[in-house]
Amino acid sequence: MDFWAEQAERLHWDVRWSEVLDWSGAPYAKWFTGGRLNAAHNCVDRHVEAGFGDQVAIHWVGEPGDSRDITYAQLRDEVCRAANALASLGVRAGDRVAIQLPMIPEAIVAMLACARLGAPHSVVFGGFSPSALRSRVEDAEAKVVITADGQFRRGQAVPMKANVDEALAGSAVEKVVVVRRTGEDVPMGERDVWWHELVDGQSTEHFAEAFDSEHPLFILYTSGTTGKPKGILHTTGGYLTQVAYTHQVVFDHRPGEDVYWCTADIGWITGHSYIVYGPLANRATQVVYEGTPNTPHEGRHWEIVQKYGVSIYYTAPTLIRTFMKWGEDIPARYDLSSLRVLGSVGEPINPEAWRWYREHIGAGTAPIVDTWWQTETGAIMIAPPPGSPEFKPGSAQTPVPGISAMVVDDAGKEVAPGESGYLVLDQPWPSMLRGVWGDDARFRETYWSRFTGAYFAGDGARYDADGDIWLLGRVDDVMNVSGHRISTAEVESALVSHPAVAEAAVVGAADPTTGQGIVAFVIPRDAAEVSVQELRDHVAREIGPIAKPRQIMVVPELPKTRSGKIMRRLLRDVAENREIGDVTTLADSGVMAQIAGQKSAT
Repeated sequence: MDFWAEQAERLHWDVRWSEVLDWSGAPYAKWFTGGRLNAAHNCVDRHVEAGFGDQVAIHWVGEPGDSRDITYAQLRDEVCRAANALASLGVRAGDRVAIQLPMIPEAIVAMLACARLGAPHSVVFGGFSPSALRSRVEDAEAKVVITADGQFRRGQAVPMKANVDEALAGSAVEKVVVVRRTGEDVPMGERDVWWHELVDGQSTEHFAEAFDSEHPLFILYTSGTTGKPKGILHTTGGYLTQVAYTHQVVFDHRPGEDVYWCTADIGWITGHSYIVYGPLANRATQVVYEGTPNTPHEGRHWEIVQKYGVSIYYTAPTLIRTFMKWGEDIPARYDLSSLRVLGSVGEPINPEAWRWYREHIGAGTAPIVDTWWQTETGAIMIAPPPGSPEFKPGSAQTPVPGISAMVVDDAGKEVAPGESGYLVLDQPWPSMLRGVWGDDARFRETYWSRFTGAYFAGDGARYDADGDIWLLGRVDDVMNVSGHRISTAEVESALVSHPAVAEAAVVGAADPTTGQGIVAFVIPRDAAEVSVQELRDHVAREIGPIAKPRQIMVVPELPKTRSGKIMRRLLRDVAENREIGDVTTLADSGVMAQIAGQKSAT
């Protein structure tokens, strides 16, 4: 516990804790009990008070090309104005505020204003449908919703307020605050108020009250599964401690020197932990980008890296594979020499993408920190340190200091080197979820019932001969083919290692003979000719005949969330000839129609 006490000292505590960890109510933890602090003060005010008010906190880049540089002093003023504005609407500590905004500065300001007031925020991804938004607003019983008139996506103004109106029809939400972003005409009802009219005239003075370490900070709903979304609850002290610590140690972040860029959306946990709370607690200067990586051209990210001198770049394997598909000549046009640390998040990175990333983005020298963690863990749990003497392409390698993780068999016994099993966390950690909002039974059943006394992450993993950890993806992404356990990640890596393949996704589909059959969806590289039989044989050579896909479909795109995760459950629907499930979380819902059309043509 001395280790985590030392990490907590990174923060400003109005009242120091009396006990580092109270685990007597397991699986509910209490970290830094008796301690009191304010998350917004830790992310903004204390840096201004320490004399760093003129340091740029955010280089914001809008999709149409507009931009804003916001210093810590300016960010403090904006957060105080927004906190006063929300307070004027009756928002008090404990009230929930739902936020559905594009990647604009007001999104970060709104989150920090809520934290300043002690009002837990529930950020909802901007691409969610009205029904998905409504279910989250209702479950959290949000008092206020903050949204925008619209957002820019691939050069077009896309409405948001209209969707919110549909979602909130007949709801108990008291006020809807609307940021003017696209300038489109939107209807404003009795409970609607413009952000600029409400916020701009407010005082820049606001006292940041200290809250108990276990005071709820936010609820974030998991997406991409069937059934009612789970509202993952995170509290203040432990969460802020671990996101600040991991942001510094995993990325070797140097305040005042580095320019950091995490490409996630704030609608997901990566945006919460590694755009808002971790970097700002560490006095980072960071890039926040509103748009897509190919608007207005496929070199957009590298143009931004070059302009701002980005030194730490954190993105998803799916985006890396997209860059591969576009060609190495695109990043070669830009000066990327400022990059010194590269990060990967969201799913296991296949070795071929790892090597491309390091060679063409990291000049063959930048370390790649392949990070494993979840919405539920709150912060990075497994990652190689940037100064690691040996990196293993495709392996997250070791738990970060302070974290205990194991790979176990069905009986909960640790497996031997070279064997596969289930990844569990056998000791509590500060940023762990504190429950599923309003559903204690679901919390216990989902995370704590599989293995006694341990959190089951739902992921498969294996140890290599050195004892390093290799993630195999979700357990439901481990296929059982004639009694052989085969990871979808392994087959995907084999496919992507073929020079004709830019990206691949693999699912297991019911098979009357083998139990499950392997079905692959591949995107060809550029205009490469793809021989399905050649690819099947290639996988057999790389892994073994048992891993040869039953079927390979050549498709123009894969179904991905805006954060870059491949929605394999939708591909399973295609593979098993089922009706396509909910597509509201996809960045481009039209992709599934293309894939289904491709299948009917094969």
